[in-house]
Amino acid sequence: MPETQAFSAPRRSWTPPSGTLGELVQASFDRALALLAHEDELLAAARLAPPAPSFREALLRPTVGIIAEVKRRSPSKGSINPNLDALSRASCYAEAGAAAVSVLTEPERFGGSISDLREVARGVPIPVLRKDFIVAPVQLHEARANGASAALLIARALSMPALPELIVAGKEIGLDLLVEVRDEVELKRALDAGATIIGVNNRNLETLVIDPATVERILPLIPRHIVAIAESGMTSRDDVQRAARAGADAVLIGSAVSAAEDASAMVGSLTGVAVERDARSN
Repeated sequence: MPETQAFSAPRRSWTPPSGTLGELVQASFDRALALLAHEDELLAAARLAPPAPSFREALLRPTVGIIAEVKRRSPSKGSINPNLDALSRASCYAEAGAAAVSVLTEPERFGGSISDLREVARGVPIPVLRKDFIVAPVQLHEARANGASAALLIARALSMPALPELIVAGKEIGLDLLVEVRDEVELKRALDAGATIIGVNNRNLETLVIDPATVERILPLIPRHIVAIAESGMTSRDDVQRAARAGADAVLIGSAVSAAEDASAMVGSLTGVAVERDARSN
């Protein structure tokens, strides 16, 4: 049986997301439309951008990689660290042993910006992930033109044809794609679309409810040759260890590190947990 069909998943047709995710996706469509006036310029800049460190390779290590996030606020928590300086915070993460930095660029609900991404990518030696609600190739071009090594694609936010199209568009400009899923159906979609990095989100972005069992259920189903990332609801070394037992290569931690008074100490406390790839059986 092919690895992409190593488990059974019920079939269902895609419908546009609702709730908070639906609102964020609609706003992202509006921003993407505005970018289209600069599409040729952004594509050229993406193709000419200096090589960036590989996000995927940075996560292939004996210990669980920490992807530490720059996030000022969120729909679920409200204000987290409104005066956070993106580059200063990211530099602390890198110095403390983070494998990569995630930068929120969504402006309205998360308080991020493309300038945050650009400053961090220029200022730290580790890979930088653009985290946003990407719906169009022009947003991937914008990410790469501003120094990103990788970008987030949320399976629930993207139609059946859009997900593989965006994966291809990202690969064409040397961008790694982290495809985020929350159930078995979305995992199969991600694998069938050619994803090589898959994140499992404990948070349902439509309702904002966290279910810690999601990572424990879905992550072991990810084939071993895929980089597997656990996301949301993790605040401690114990949480990183639980993710490792489920087979995580890396964890993405946002609010806890962004809110920390001592970011270096916080990130340092999360590093050094051994990867347990045998937890993923296929």
